[in-house]
Amino acid sequence: MPPNKMSILPAMPRQVLQGFPSHVQPKSVPQSPKKPDEVRHRIHLIRDKDVKDHHPQKNIKELSKEETAIYQNSFKHSICIEMLCQGYHKSFSELFTLIQKWNALRDAGGPGSAIWQKKPLEEQHEKLDQLQHFLTRAEAAQRAGYYEEVYKNQFALAQYFKRHDDHWLSNHFFECCFQTASKIKTDGGKKEAEAHANLGQVAEDHGQLEKAAEHYEAFYHLTVGRIWKDETGHTHNSLACENLWRIYTLLSDRMLENKEWQQAIKTLIKALDMARKGCAKNLEGEAAYRLGLAHISSGNPQTAIKALSTYMEISKELGDKVGLGKAYEAMAKALESQGNIAESIEYLESFIQVAKSSNLYHSLAGACICLGEIFNARGNYEKACLCFSQAYEAAVSLGEIPLIEEAQVHFGIAKAHRMMLAVSRHTEAADYVSMEYLLTWKKNRSDMFSDPANTGSLALIEADLSKGCENGEDAETILKYSDHVAAADESVTSS
Repeated sequence: MPPNKMSILPAMPRQVLQGFPSHVQPKSVPQSPKKPDEVRHRIHLIRDKDVKDHHPQKNIKELSKEETAIYQNSFKHSICIEMLCQGYHKSFSELFTLIQKWNALRDAGGPGSAIWQKKPLEEQHEKLDQLQHFLTRAEAAQRAGYYEEVYKNQFALAQYFKRHDDHWLSNHFFECCFQTASKIKTDGGKKEAEAHANLGQVAEDHGQLEKAAEHYEAFYHLTVGRIWKDETGHTHNSLACENLWRIYTLLSDRMLENKEWQQAIKTLIKALDMARKGCAKNLEGEAAYRLGLAHISSGNPQTAIKALSTYMEISKELGDKVGLGKAYEAMAKALESQGNIAESIEYLESFIQVAKSSNLYHSLAGACICLGEIFNARGNYEKACLCFSQAYEAAVSLGEIPLIEEAQVHFGIAKAHRMMLAVSRHTEAADYVSMEYLLTWKKNRSDMFSDPANTGSLALIEADLSKGCENGEDAETILKYSDHVAAADESVTSS
């Protein structure tokens, strides 16, 4: 084949003979009717073996040795013979090796494995066709020194087997592409960059994150300053930045699980840098958010606030309400760890408003629980109960049982704390009305004191007022306190 006419054709199956060849070639010459005597003389019931037949069958077609082999041998055997006859010994050797490896993997997997459920490679005729077609073309191109053509044929096989979920075969040909790409010197390293990207994806799919990072870093360095684009129109450099951002993020997650805080922070800084170089605002915001959480975990909230402020601004710029809510929540945690409770509460309340307006029930439940814990820890049980009640309603809307149970537990603890305030107050008073109040509640065993307690509360208020006046206390102050107690009791009873 002339070098200038070599090109890659789409995958096409081998052309094999359809059905058996006809042994008799039909004749279209009409025959005239024969007389009975002529017919009788043509019939030979017994033919002497020494007598020669003067009327041979001229329409018999004999099969060649090659045609006979098609029907006698297996499909794999016929393909191998054909490749060897055409001189493609290297293609034959590779095909034979792949078949043996398939069988070895199948035996190693055993019954029940994914590869065991498939037919052996030698019985899958379409795949054998594709292998013969592209392997022989690649070998012919290699003999002529056209490595770009070799790469294209190997890449076609890698893509074909990837579409059919034969991952070890696709990985094999991606590796072949990488080896071939290093021999291409006319494209400025484009094929080599693509090969690194493909092997990086292969390593990532197998969980080999460090190896994937090495390939993606090589991909990035080869694409700096280049305008190469893929079939979707994205530049190779932006894809390299995105790949590195993702792999650095996965590596940092593994480090955070092992509590390697400082190493995780360094890796997340690299992820943030890649996102900025790739001009991807959404990735930059996500990297800043993860970096802020890592700083909180490492006990450095002040640095975390800077990263979270970046995430907050990017979320506002992109109109990302979910991201903005996450930023408010993380900022509240950072401020709480600093002891800045007032600002923390403000951010959580802002988070709740964003979640309500966007119908983000999961975020709403989480924010309410977080805010309720702050109020509960500081003795503001009324607000804590209100927050946990909202969290419970949001969890019910989602229908998530674990979240519902979590909200119920928090709500019950806050209600118990609120109840103990009234119980402690009446226990400390130790007067007749307070004792009646407590006994009535003990008998009912309800969430809070029953209706007769309201009368007791009024009596208690009057007693407090007279007692306070005898001690010279301001009556207005006593009434304000009593109003607060009565309102609290009424709120508790209604709940």
